[in-house]
Amino acid sequence: NSMNLPPDKMQLLNQYDNEKKWELICDQERFQVKNPPSAYIQKLKSYLDTGGVSRKFKRRVQESTQVLRELEISLRTNYIGWVQEFLNEENKGLDVLLEYLAFAQCSVTYDMESTENGSPGSDKGKGLERSLEDLSKSNSSSPTQGSSKVRHLTIRLNPSHSRKALRNSRLVSQKDDVHVCIMCLRAIMNYQSGFSLVMNHPACVNEITLSLNNKNARTKALVLELLAAVCLVRGGHDIILAAFDNFKEVCGEKNRFEKLMEYFRNEDTNIDFMVACMQFINIVVHSVENMNFRVFLQYEFTHLGLDHYLETLRLTESDKLQVQIQAYLDNVFDVGAMLEDSETKTAVLEHMEELQEHVSQLTEKLQDAENDSMAKIAELEKQLSQARRELEALRFKTKAQGPGLDISALKVKATQKAPSKVTLMESNRAKNLAITLRKGGRSIQDICTAIETGVEGPATGSDCAGGFPPPADVGHPGVGFGTPPPPRDLSPPPCHPAVKVKKPIQTKFRMPVFNWVALKPSQIDGTVFTELNDEKVLQELDMSDFEEQFKTKAQGPGLDISALKVKATQKAPSKVTLMESNRAKNLAITLRKGGRSIQDICTAIETYDQQALSLDFLELLLRFLPTEYEQTLIGKFEREQQRLEELSDEDQFMIRFSKIPRLAERMNVMIFLGNFSDTAQLLMPQLNAIIAASMSLKSSSKLRNILEIVLAFGNYMNSSKRGAAYGFRLQSLDALLEMKSTDRKQTLLHYLVRVITEKYPELTGFHTELHFLEKAGTVSLDSVLQDVRSLQQGMELTRKEFMRQDDSPVLKDFLKVNLEVMEKLQADSKTAKEAYESAVEYFGENPKTSPPTTFFPMFMRFIRAYKKAEQDIELWKKQEAAAKEAESGPPGSKDQPELPIQKAKRQQMDMIAELKKKQMVKEPLIYEGKDGAIEDIISG
Repeated sequence: NSMNLPPDKMQLLNQYDNEKKWELICDQERFQVKNPPSAYIQKLKSYLDTGGVSRKFKRRVQESTQVLRELEISLRTNYIGWVQEFLNEENKGLDVLLEYLAFAQCSVTYDMESTENGSPGSDKGKGLERSLEDLSKSNSSSPTQGSSKVRHLTIRLNPSHSRKALRNSRLVSQKDDVHVCIMCLRAIMNYQSGFSLVMNHPACVNEITLSLNNKNARTKALVLELLAAVCLVRGGHDIILAAFDNFKEVCGEKNRFEKLMEYFRNEDTNIDFMVACMQFINIVVHSVENMNFRVFLQYEFTHLGLDHYLETLRLTESDKLQVQIQAYLDNVFDVGAMLEDSETKTAVLEHMEELQEHVSQLTEKLQDAENDSMAKIAELEKQLSQARRELEALRFKTKAQGPGLDISALKVKATQKAPSKVTLMESNRAKNLAITLRKGGRSIQDICTAIETGVEGPATGSDCAGGFPPPADVGHPGVGFGTPPPPRDLSPPPCHPAVKVKKPIQTKFRMPVFNWVALKPSQIDGTVFTELNDEKVLQELDMSDFEEQFKTKAQGPGLDISALKVKATQKAPSKVTLMESNRAKNLAITLRKGGRSIQDICTAIETYDQQALSLDFLELLLRFLPTEYEQTLIGKFEREQQRLEELSDEDQFMIRFSKIPRLAERMNVMIFLGNFSDTAQLLMPQLNAIIAASMSLKSSSKLRNILEIVLAFGNYMNSSKRGAAYGFRLQSLDALLEMKSTDRKQTLLHYLVRVITEKYPELTGFHTELHFLEKAGTVSLDSVLQDVRSLQQGMELTRKEFMRQDDSPVLKDFLKVNLEVMEKLQADSKTAKEAYESAVEYFGENPKTSPPTTFFPMFMRFIRAYKKAEQDIELWKKQEAAAKEAESGPPGSKDQPELPIQKAKRQQMDMIAELKKKQMVKEPLIYEGKDGAIEDIISG
């Protein structure tokens, strides 16, 4: 501890061996100053003795500078105990040092005042009376005695020796004593205990600040460095401002910091002083957290001409000064600009609110337009589907009649509705037979002749290669054109009607297994996969590259609320009442919400007045339909002919309420009338989305071709291990992203996208043929159909109610307007159900287990992944091109100027970084007053 080492040095010292430690201790003793603190204090006090002959004082003061230098070395290098002894209450070294500093500065302050005020020599004695008071006041309130922090102007000399003291002070001020005194104070402040003494001393910082009046620029720079360091310590900023307030009063300034700015302008030849001055201004102004106070301090210096002077210093050659000037300018608060920014921001916010309102309006219009578009597309899809069915029927009819018909005439007939004829087959079975006959490519007579004669033609074969299956399963049980082939235990699997047996594909390399869910031949009947020919795709493509890139490296039930038990018995009323107490309270609350009289409410229900009663009120009132028990009590009350006044308002309402004929039906009809329009508007777009999405999926030829390519690649990878697949579940499309190439750099989907882009470019925009998949994927079709059924039931109830009371204009107008809407809803719901089930079955899925919320998202995920793969491939191509360009470029190409796009992007990034830097709120750096803090701040 006596060596006064910081913790890191102490830890290093502890690691030395004892011999090394002893050498360090001996070295320290050898270099220590041997004089005790009292010796220096006595000498300084002797210099302050202004009595006696001037010649003796001159001789004494000759050695003062050397004594102060030795004191500074002792304070800086001796162990901490020596410093504490110098500062203790007995020696009061800090007070003596400050007294000597004030004495040395006395003549400088006096001469400056005399010069500025123009006072003659005869008034010097009066001027010295303002000069400095005795230390007795300071000593009596010394911080070592626990005084308060009231800061006096400064330490003053005894006026009785004013003339001689002034003369002696001039002798001292001509030497370097002030500078060395400041260095002594700096050494003292470098210790925590000394720093605390200085910060709590009533006049210490004031005397340091008054030392700025020294003529030596080097001394002024040292003072400013020390004051800047104090300003950065917690609580130091207020002390520095108080010291400059004292400076203003002592030196007669009109404005605070006036002398400082004067020195800053005049000492333009001393760069070190200018750097120290600019650094001090930076710290004083910009180390304040309160923004208003910061602007105030900034204005003080602006008022003294700092901004204009900095303009003249812009071209200074000193890098250090330029850094300090730039730091000040970077942190300046331009209040005018901030006010303009605030006004601009307010205007922008108002404009943004207007834009948001406009966007909301456009969004509503867009939603309406989208709903109209969905409705039109759904209608067109329905017409297209109907036209295709009619065209298929006409083609089948012409095939049966034989060749030679006019094709153009068939096209005309295809648009007309086919007449209903007697048919011997179920419609789906007839469609499948038509597809099979088309694949045969021969007339009915040729086919039958070939079968009768047993001649094998293109349509027959041992493996059903031509597409005509063994017809044992064609007719009803027991009826057929031949016997089925015997079952086989080995692959290929037994031939299924209309399915060609696929042989396993032998690959050159061992391929990974593609984890799809394959469909069996019996599962693809009537699906899209009966129309796909993956073998043709494999014949068109060179699969060797695919093998190289993808070969393996190593060759529960919820609680039913309605089922909760209800009280079987009701508590008998203690007095005459028609309702149970809690029920009566709830009815009273409901009636208050309605805000109408009993008669008005009942009249509105009898006349179906939608304007008088809100929908919410009607739904609440529906809970209070009279129960059988209440009806019995009401009948008993009326038979006894008791007075209504004896009943509560709720009971009176119940009696009047129960008198309305067909009350339950009327209430339900009124609620239905209020809900119908909103419910219909909600259901219609959902049905249109299902219709449009389902029909567009089924009719997309590009999607079929892409599924054909996926089937081909899957069979190429799997058929040798798992056997050939005839189709796959749609969930297998997700597995395209899971299958990685050998180098793990791309997925199977990336490779398929490359193949499609290069070999089948017409398929790249397949997703443009698919409409409203995202909206259809959010529809719960079962719920929508249930809502349509509920609307139909409500419409039937309304119609029956109108037949009983045909004089009601409300019911008449409602039925006239909305019957057509209901019929369209029913038709669209039926179409949506059929179209969805047909699409799901077409892609080999089960409509019962695949709701729209599961079915459509499978295609949406595939489309998103496909687009992402296209973007990845495009990015890889650009990177490869850039790499090739860099390799093939000339040797000096790296030094070529940036491209305009690259330069603009770099400048944009630099600007963003600069804005972020300026927007960051910088908290002032606060230091704690610990050992070595002042040196760390000044050196840092």
